[in-house]
Amino acid sequence: MLRKVFLALFFLSAAATADDNKAEFGGHTKFSLTGQAYPDQSLFRDLVGSSTLDVTGDLRLNLQSNVGRWSFDAAYQLLALNGDSVELGRALPGGTDIFFPGLPDDGRRLFDLTDVMRDSGKTVVLHRLDRLTLGYTSEKTVFRFGRQALSWGNGLFYAPMDLVNPFDPAAVDTEYKGGDDMLYVQYLRDSGDDVQGAYVARRDFASGDVEADEATAAVKYHGFLGEAEFDLLLAQHYGDTVVGLGASKSVGGAILRGDVVVTDSDIDTYVQFVTNLTYSWNWFDRNMSGAVEYFFNGFGQRSGRYDSVSFANNPDLVNRITRGELFSIGRHYLAASVMIEMTPLWGLTPTVLANVSDPSGLFQLVTNYSVSDNMTFLGSVNVPLGPKGSEFGGIESGIPDRYLSGGAGLFAQIAWYF
Repeated sequence: MLRKVFLALFFLSAAATADDNKAEFGGHTKFSLTGQAYPDQSLFRDLVGSSTLDVTGDLRLNLQSNVGRWSFDAAYQLLALNGDSVELGRALPGGTDIFFPGLPDDGRRLFDLTDVMRDSGKTVVLHRLDRLTLGYTSEKTVFRFGRQALSWGNGLFYAPMDLVNPFDPAAVDTEYKGGDDMLYVQYLRDSGDDVQGAYVARRDFASGDVEADEATAAVKYHGFLGEAEFDLLLAQHYGDTVVGLGASKSVGGAILRGDVVVTDSDIDTYVQFVTNLTYSWNWFDRNMSGAVEYFFNGFGQRSGRYDSVSFANNPDLVNRITRGELFSIGRHYLAASVMIEMTPLWGLTPTVLANVSDPSGLFQLVTNYSVSDNMTFLGSVNVPLGPKGSEFGGIESGIPDRYLSGGAGLFAQIAWYF
């Protein structure tokens, strides 16, 4: 049904704009392999063996059309996954899925634009509309309604100001951010400053009803102060009041950025802080770009304990993890990466994400290679570091001598664009 809806919209839009050449159609196909090992005391090893292997196919069709001041944006996605992790997800005890996010789901969204066509054995096939937006743009204002993506804040790895569908800091393929159903408004002032507003309507996951306490209503002011830029955020997010302040400035050829976000919930008031420094240089005739970032997560476990009882005493943290808006259970983090241009077509990026309180961390080596004008290769090696009971070494499962831990992992993806 979703495919018929998308194709109908495409042909109507294409027909309406054929004379003016204002319709753009494209997309990609991606084929990925993901391998994951599990150490001896991992609970996952007991369920699926010493390793898992998954194969993923992703077809995305994008349509953008403009008629005068009006615009239309739609994206159809067909996603198929076959592998051991599908069965692992079914076998996991309740609650552990917060550490292994599943496939896209519209249970909380205003519109249900996802249809699961097959879910049995080791195979899941679904299709969905990840974008479906109608917009209007004038000289100073922008209005968009429908499924769309929104990214706010100055965080590079950790993004506390990015309230709607932030990326996991360990995500390798970040080409497309998941869309949400929202009304977005932007007003551009004569000074160059702008005001952005967004309202994201959501359903209660249990009842399926649209609830005000599930919504996000946010306003962000972006301005200039001399050579610096700043952001002011005020939001009501799942019933909590959120206030944020961000800034960025060039310092000696580097860029210094940061955000402070304060959240007032029914239980407590939490502070999150992120700051980073980026710098580009040339070394041995290679272009390089580095970044280092510190993140303080006020929602994290003050005790440093990651057992089920400790998590039960911190529902604000658990709620944000289950909603997919927070990916860190500790309080102090450091992240660093260096993008090395090995050749004009080949890039290599080593990255470290570290919970400095454990201590534990994740080392990633990401490579991307332009195979041709319309084909790319993306790959990564992921190695968790740290003792048992730590965040990246594997937290306690509630079963004696068993941990929610993973070993080294591999990811390889070929993408073809059209």
